[in-house]
Amino acid sequence: MSKINQADRLITPEFAQDLATITQQIHHPICCYINRRGQIIRISVGTPHQTQIPPEELPRRSAERLSGIRCVATQLKSAPPDEAALIATMRQRLDALVVLTVIDSQVKEAFLTYLYPDAESPWVISPPLSLDDITEEEFDVLVEEWEREITEAGPGIFLSQEIVSGQDRVLLVGVHTEDVSVQRFEDGLAELVRLVESAKGIVLDTMRQKRDRIHPQTVVGKGKIEEITLLAQKVRANLIVFDRDISASQARNLEQEIGIRVIDRTELILDIFAQRARTQEGKLQVELAQLEYMLPRLRGRGQEMSRLGAGIGTRGPGETKLETERRTIQRRIGQLQEQVNQLQVHRARIRQQRQQQEIPVLALVGYTNAGKSTLLNVLTNAEIYTADQLFATLDPTTRKVVITEPETQERRSILLTDTVGFIHELPPALLDAFRATLEEVVEASAMIHVVDLSHPAWESHIESVLEILEEMPEIPEKSLIAFNKVDQVDSETLARVQQEYPDAVFISATQRLGLETLKMRSLQLIDEPMKTIAVPQNSY
Repeated sequence: MSKINQADRLITPEFAQDLATITQQIHHPICCYINRRGQIIRISVGTPHQTQIPPEELPRRSAERLSGIRCVATQLKSAPPDEAALIATMRQRLDALVVLTVIDSQVKEAFLTYLYPDAESPWVISPPLSLDDITEEEFDVLVEEWEREITEAGPGIFLSQEIVSGQDRVLLVGVHTEDVSVQRFEDGLAELVRLVESAKGIVLDTMRQKRDRIHPQTVVGKGKIEEITLLAQKVRANLIVFDRDISASQARNLEQEIGIRVIDRTELILDIFAQRARTQEGKLQVELAQLEYMLPRLRGRGQEMSRLGAGIGTRGPGETKLETERRTIQRRIGQLQEQVNQLQVHRARIRQQRQQQEIPVLALVGYTNAGKSTLLNVLTNAEIYTADQLFATLDPTTRKVVITEPETQERRSILLTDTVGFIHELPPALLDAFRATLEEVVEASAMIHVVDLSHPAWESHIESVLEILEEMPEIPEKSLIAFNKVDQVDSETLARVQQEYPDAVFISATQRLGLETLKMRSLQLIDEPMKTIAVPQNSY
């Protein structure tokens, strides 16, 4: 490799002039990357942003230290380094960035940029310097001082692929196609924010793009990829989450372009399920769903497999199995499938015992976070975990509630079953893996469809739940819709919905409003053999 004359200098006058001459001849900027021994390790045509060193080629150094590489760049107009160059400097943790302004084959001025431990402004840009000024700087002294300041401040300002405080720093990407309404698109992004928060991530920003159709290789266009890359580096994100399912090849292409891990909505939901699974059967089904999702994505991702276990999309009972060979994974899927089948048989036996006792079963169904578990707790004095987050509970829970008929004073028992919450476009891997759980709905005497009326997209939630129920082999013909959280809704909205859904029940589980009405309507629902309480099919 070539070497500049003095390793203890940022650059020598002779080398700066050589770069200026080449730049003038080709009429393009160039970037030269130099290590601390003064060796030129890389030279490329383009800007600092365009010529970044891939993360895997950067020297492995602790987070408190700089990379040991500086970049000397040329430009054909007089201006300080732009934001893209500054972010590239931070992303690579360069020792320094020297930008030489070339006019008529001569270095007119120079700018020196170095990193500084300040979260708001993590770099310092010098005023315009002469060539003599920049070549006289004692680089070894400067870099020692800069690195000492960074070490004292800690590694936080150079977040790249690392996870700080156990939380992923997430940039969301939403792609709006013509087949989706503006409202549905925005609701989907808002829901994605809640999903990331439920997965214990931090949403830093959201990038949107409207397209006629999805780009087959990279989902979004090349220009948008550059914008995503810049924004991700600016906010120091370590994870990109797309609002739709993306293929394995699309994820790989995006990761190569952006340099940051990329996951889709399904992988995010799988991660939440992995965190929430408490019982052995829940962990079993999560592992099965993860393996079935990851199997077609194994090709070309061997290196990434070693990263599993740290953050969003990498947790769960089954991660360690993902590092094995495809045949081993397929064998494991077969074993899990057999255990799920055994679980179905076990549940069928329990349901048969219930039927022999002639105790009717009501299945609580609804969108995630609609308040099903809270309602079950209130009606049966159960102690199921509840939280204001998506998919707070996964495992089905059945409890008995005793209702006294007001006229006859007869005490009647009903079994209430809390089921896993639904979500718009529930990933097929989850729907298949959780079929043993969802069979609680199939075998129930009737359903109570719980809807969060306080949510701005409640109509879309109803539609999504109905779509998922229609995909199931068979469901109870009798159903009752219960609008929950009415205490958080204005009177005008409540009156409109009451008129639109005259057969529905309006309750607040937390405030215990309308619960007696719900109990009486539940008895009526069970006593009316084949009469279905219709739920209007609203367009969204």
